[in-house]
Amino acid sequence: MTADTDPTTLVKMLHLVFLSTFWGMQIWVTFISSFVMGNNLSQHTIGFIQSCLFPYYFHIGSACAFINLTIFAVCHPSELLNEEETIQITVFFICATVAALNAYWFGQLTSDIMAEMHLIEQSYGLGGDIGLFLNKSLIRLRQLDSNYKELASRLSIYHGFSSLCNLCCIACNGLSLYYMAAHLSAL
Repeated sequence: MTADTDPTTLVKMLHLVFLSTFWGMQIWVTFISSFVMGNNLSQHTIGFIQSCLFPYYFHIGSACAFINLTIFAVCHPSELLNEEETIQITVFFICATVAALNAYWFGQLTSDIMAEMHLIEQSYGLGGDIGLFLNKSLIRLRQLDSNYKELASRLSIYHGFSSLCNLCCIACNGLSLYYMAAHLSAL
């Protein structure tokens, strides 16, 4: 991009704010709060907190990804993109797409299925154990209740896709931060 079309400092700051906001949320939710809650709260409490928190997390992340894509696209006209900028806009596009899938589909389905499973678990007096790992009672419940078994299977699939989307966004934002850092003239 030529010097006469460089974005203003305000635009650069907004781009950095939205990228760093999404990155910070991802690191906190994925690598810190999940493990803290998993080691200190019951499975149902974790599920309840996540069902309240994750829609905000996914939608704010999706908005940040879309805004980053938009800012980058406006500041880098397609006819002037070099190879590195083409990769960067592709990374922003992938991140925005995957974040939207998670916000509007995988994340919601995962929460809905988990809520149904919690109702079944509560009817059997289960779900109060602390920790993220399945206990023997929940494994037995899968054998006893075919509806619960089917829900657990669906939860595994949608939770897997949701986690994959989240990890994809983390990788995309990590690459975007690397790209930004490589283009800083000074700290």
